Amino acid sequence: MPKLKTHSASKKRFKVTASGKIKMGHAFRSHRLVSKSRKARKHHRLGAYVSKADEKRVRALIPYK
Repeated sequence: MPKLKTHSASKKRFKVTASGKIKMGHAFRSHRLVSKSRKARKHHRLGAYVSKADEKRVRALIPYK
């Protein structure tokens, strides 16, 4: 079986935890934060996990992580 290529952008954005979950950062945190609520800015500082619906797709992008 041939080797699979890792998606370069995905390897920078996703980490796999010891339990096997895929961790990611939140979107909408880079600019125009004045117009966003304090609650939104605060909650988006934290990490998040990829949903079950998208997990299979993300695992295909980072096969060796």
